Amino acid sequence: MTRRGAAASLHRSLAGFVSHEDPANVLSLFAAKARQHGGLGSTDLACALRACRGSGKLWPRVPEIHAATVVRGLRGDRIVSNLLIDLYAKKGLVQRARQVFEELCSSDNVSWVAMLSAYAQNGLGAEAVGLYRQMHRSGIVPTPYVLSSVLSACTKAGLLVQGRLIHVQAYKQGFCSETFVGNALIALYLRCGSFKLAERIFSDMPFCDRVTFNTLISGHAQCGHGERALEIFDEMQLSGLMPDCVTIASLLAACTSVGDVKKGMQVHSYLLKAGMSSDYIIEGSLLDLYVKCGDTDTALEIFNLGDRTNVVLWNLMLVAYGQISDVAKSFDIFCQMQAAGIRPNQFTYPCILRTCTCSGEIELGEQIHSLSIKTGFESDMYVSGVLIDMYSKYGWLGKARRILEMLEEKDVVSWTSMIAGYVQHDFCKEALSTFKEMQEFGIWPDNIGLASAISACAGIKAMRQGLQIHARVYVSGYSADISIWNALVNLYARCGRCKDAYSLFEAVEHKDGITWNGLVSGFAQSGLYEEALKVFVQMGQAGVKFNVFSFVSSISASANLAETKQGKQIHCRVIKTGHTSETEVGNALISLYGKCGSIEDAKTQFSEMSDRNEVSWNTIITSCSQHGRGQEALVLFDKMKQECLKPNDVTFIGVLAACSHVGLVEEGLSYFKSMSNDYGIQPRPDHYACVVDILGRAGQLDRARRFIEEMPIAADAMVWRTLLSACKVHKNIEIGELAAKHLLELEPQDSASYVLLSNAYAVAGKWASRDQVRKMMKDRGVRKEPGRSWIEVKNLVHTFFVGDQLHPYAEQIYIFLADLNDRIAKIGYKQEKYYLFHDKEQEQKDPASLVHSEKLAVSFGLMSLPPSVPLRVIKNLRICNDCHNWMKFASEVMRREIVLRDVYRFHHFNNGSCSCGDFW
Repeated sequence: MTRRGAAASLHRSLAGFVSHEDPANVLSLFAAKARQHGGLGSTDLACALRACRGSGKLWPRVPEIHAATVVRGLRGDRIVSNLLIDLYAKKGLVQRARQVFEELCSSDNVSWVAMLSAYAQNGLGAEAVGLYRQMHRSGIVPTPYVLSSVLSACTKAGLLVQGRLIHVQAYKQGFCSETFVGNALIALYLRCGSFKLAERIFSDMPFCDRVTFNTLISGHAQCGHGERALEIFDEMQLSGLMPDCVTIASLLAACTSVGDVKKGMQVHSYLLKAGMSSDYIIEGSLLDLYVKCGDTDTALEIFNLGDRTNVVLWNLMLVAYGQISDVAKSFDIFCQMQAAGIRPNQFTYPCILRTCTCSGEIELGEQIHSLSIKTGFESDMYVSGVLIDMYSKYGWLGKARRILEMLEEKDVVSWTSMIAGYVQHDFCKEALSTFKEMQEFGIWPDNIGLASAISACAGIKAMRQGLQIHARVYVSGYSADISIWNALVNLYARCGRCKDAYSLFEAVEHKDGITWNGLVSGFAQSGLYEEALKVFVQMGQAGVKFNVFSFVSSISASANLAETKQGKQIHCRVIKTGHTSETEVGNALISLYGKCGSIEDAKTQFSEMSDRNEVSWNTIITSCSQHGRGQEALVLFDKMKQECLKPNDVTFIGVLAACSHVGLVEEGLSYFKSMSNDYGIQPRPDHYACVVDILGRAGQLDRARRFIEEMPIAADAMVWRTLLSACKVHKNIEIGELAAKHLLELEPQDSASYVLLSNAYAVAGKWASRDQVRKMMKDRGVRKEPGRSWIEVKNLVHTFFVGDQLHPYAEQIYIFLADLNDRIAKIGYKQEKYYLFHDKEQEQKDPASLVHSEKLAVSFGLMSLPPSVPLRVIKNLRICNDCHNWMKFASEVMRREIVLRDVYRFHHFNNGSCSCGDFW
């Protein structure tokens, strides 16, 4: 046989092996021909490249064949180059594919299609559009295949505008009737959410193939339009087209999206008859249907009959048990998976980690985290995002932050999980700092990130930043997102911008419970308690279902207004709606009754709670302390420790205040030391102020001063104000002046500081010094807060000022007060001189103008309320010695209970004595 004949024979053999998909023999013959004959042509090289295209193992030979192409001067050959472009594109080597494309001597439509497909396959939509424009400028008329390729690139990149322009060109050239162009257009509009346009193209197409129907069914299923997807399937069957595996998988996804397990079972029956149930994709879709529809038993049956080497099926079973929070079975599946030798993928760990998060099994989650590190998945963005979410939700923010910092590529989910975790645990400044950092990294926030950032602004009342993020919402296209609207309503309400909050609230088209609760809680937290209660009432009238958040916010508002009646009405609603077992609601009710002076009701509420947490104990301890029941508060503290609940910084505020109110000096100091020694709690300025109060009330002012001087932190205004108040009571001007000096440096515009110092000088009879302080106050433009008292009578709150003559019943009140003074004088009451004025000033003043507001409020209450109703009075300042003494006598003569809440505590006057034991 001649040399030429042998070469031709080898070439025929090459072509034969290619047609029979035998790549190994192709390359063996290719190598033999290269050695023996050397005359490799473009056809031989093309055969070898086609063989490599059919087998991933042979990919390393592609660069060798490419080199042979260059050596033989075939660099610009179109057939070989088109195959190289395709092979490089499939490996993601787009730049090498482009280099081959640029080296072509002349590009035909096949070359352009190959390069466009290369960009499309690798998600480079903008580059594909650019190449298409270059082709257009070169004068090459695009074929339907070219248009189909560039439209697919636009679809994958979400380039709707560019896709529409190409749609116009396809229409002008009459290619829209081509089935594959129509299919590409349908995919484009479905991907970009333009369902009406996609349906219009579908209805205008003269011929629809299986791809057309599959594209429409899949597109609708992915967007949750399950019912429409099922309708299109019916049309497909009427057209005579048989569904394939892609159709069935899309149909099952459609049934899953609408939760139609019955229709899904019909599809299941169809695929069993058609013999398609063993398909890899269908197995996963079928299992997903039963898992998402909550039929775990059927899902387990399918799993046991399926391909146990398919990691997707194992992951779906983890999701199945995760949905019902069965962490034991979920972990069992995970262990079986490992025993079967199935290697977890990046979706396996998130499935079980989410179950750990929902079930509160944080320690098990830590073990899974360790395993993900060993298998090299910790750095995966998807796995890390779920880990950050798990640790953040349970307050392990340091660990969550370390995972975020470790990630080389951080996606929006990772950042958002971290921001949401900070907000959840009230680290709002850190949340906003992280939100800013995310944007500096070039990550655009999603709706959850924006809502979390707005909530962070609300948490620290950062209205300016909130306004900036509000503007960003519109730019980002999330202006219709309900979670963002709810966060904005809460932000404006919490920052006290009442009109803006109502305006946003009214603009929400579909209000849910979160919208209403955001307004109620926002107003309650900004001190607009009456507005909060007003919205709560409207919420009930609108038929919106109350939940825990509704009740907690409204009860807190009632507590801060001391609205006992309205608070009790809300308590009744709590009982009717079955929320009495909610710990948060119970805690709010304890606080309500404690702040309204009903300590017995607070204790009853506490004792009836089935599930008490640290907040429950802290609230009842603080309430007992404020009501002068210091010993009871300390007994409760001991019981709390017996319940194995660890005290926190709030607990010790209540305990130290209890010691202060009953004069337990050494015990109080012992509790203070135990904070750091026994519980590892670093004392805050509030705790130091409590210790100063303990020493100051007991008259140990020198010891209190030394304590302040030895503090490891700088004393704040509260500490010095507490010392100054004690100096006034005990008439110690020297230490009082020291305290006042520091206090006026820290808060030069606070009226209370000047008033305390002025009163201290008055008590000591230093009238010149008193007058000097008053002048200083006047010169600095500081205005004293006037003393006021409030009492509720017949659903109306009456306000009284010192020497008040403006009340409608002022005349009757003063007559009643004069008579009462005569009666209590007969049993031993002696009015103390108004120590704030010297004798000459008192002679010049009308005696009525010196009557304190609490005496007027109590007198009005005694006149107006029936004997069975206790008098509840609120005073915005500390009650003075004379008024305190007067109320003891009044309670004895009138045989009435008088409850007075001043700025420091509650006083319960009954039968001539006070709950404070005259120690306040």
